[in-house]
Amino acid sequence: MKSRTKIVKLMLIVFGVISLPQLAIAQQKVTLGEALSFALEHNTKARKARLDIEGGKYKVDEVRSQALPQLTGTAGLTYNPIIGQQVVDFGGTTQTLKFGQKWNSNAGVQLSQQLFNQQVFTGLKAAKSSAEYYALTAQFTEEQIIEMVANNYYQVLVTRQQLNVIDNNIKNVKVIEKIIANQYKNGLAKKIDVDRINVNLTNLETQRDQTSNSIVQLENQLKFSMGMPVSNAIVLPETELTEVNHLPQLTDTVALANRTEIRLLDNQDKLLNLQRKAYVAEYYPTLGLTGNYTYSSQSGGFDFLSSNSSAIGFGSSAVGLTLKVPIFNGFLTKAKIRQADVNIQKAKEDRNETTNALNLAYENAKIQLKNSLNTINSQRKNAELAAEIYRSTQNNYNNGLASLTDLLDTETSLTQAQNSYTQALLNYKIAEIQLIKSNGNIKTLVK
Repeated sequence: MKSRTKIVKLMLIVFGVISLPQLAIAQQKVTLGEALSFALEHNTKARKARLDIEGGKYKVDEVRSQALPQLTGTAGLTYNPIIGQQVVDFGGTTQTLKFGQKWNSNAGVQLSQQLFNQQVFTGLKAAKSSAEYYALTAQFTEEQIIEMVANNYYQVLVTRQQLNVIDNNIKNVKVIEKIIANQYKNGLAKKIDVDRINVNLTNLETQRDQTSNSIVQLENQLKFSMGMPVSNAIVLPETELTEVNHLPQLTDTVALANRTEIRLLDNQDKLLNLQRKAYVAEYYPTLGLTGNYTYSSQSGGFDFLSSNSSAIGFGSSAVGLTLKVPIFNGFLTKAKIRQADVNIQKAKEDRNETTNALNLAYENAKIQLKNSLNTINSQRKNAELAAEIYRSTQNNYNNGLASLTDLLDTETSLTQAQNSYTQALLNYKIAEIQLIKSNGNIKTLVK
């Protein structure tokens, strides 16, 4: 029994040692750069985009196969229970003759090769452009994931900071509650003052519960956007939400050539023009090479390819060229070309709209940055002033020079100022992400 106890204790010690590294990993703080790197590796959309790239390569192989030789093998075995007969006239005398044997077998190969087919050649170019499209789409998907994860990351940090503000307020109100409770016991405060401070405290505690639940929801949203299991624990360092003192360098215009959206439109234009060329290629003739070889055998008994000694076998082959010249298809090709022209015109309109939207996003990001910085500076001073007023009012209240209403009002003003400052930080960070994205440098956030 003692030996079993020792074994159990030893197993528990070993298990504890093995679990220590996992616990350390679970409690490791995740920076923004680490969160973004994890998301690019594990987010479902990013992984599917990489699979699309792989599928695009196979699509190129599929189109390329049309320009390669096509080789087909065939084999057959036929049994004729009743052999067909033909009536033949021999010098005025009609006779019936049987043609063939009861067992017929054959095997052969057929070869075909496109010598000239403009549609196939254009399709090869389009397939290569499609591979580029999937690569650009994957890049665009990664940029969207970076933007989403970064926004969610800062949302968590800001909400946690708001929770800290509430905790400080609860701490201050509890101090006041004790003072008022003692005053009430000594007949120096009214029952309504005790009730008011209790209501205020209850409201703060309710607000804290709601904020705590919001943090859990936001963390779950962050982990989901990262491609991390929601059940995993995650800790974000508070240093990631740093103070802001000045604006980054801003330009009047932004270069859009490096934006993935514009590169996708360039690729789309290329594909649409290739599609039009493919329709035009339907007017071109096609030339193909064909060849075949077949070996056949016939016998009165069971036989497959002269396996029977009494069978008669023979081979045959042919080589030829096939030229197809389109003459008239009811204006079908013309209609396809006109549709392609319409799609090209629509793509130009899409480019104009996208370019305008990207410029709009850049201008809005600049305005939001300036507004947020102004708000940060003003709310920072406002929060400091509100804290000073609150301390002064609390001191006056303790000395009987201020009413409870004045104290609660200053506490409310302090909370609003602190939350406004925190919200301004969040607005600035989101606008900063938009500005970085507008410059085509969103991936610089991945450090």
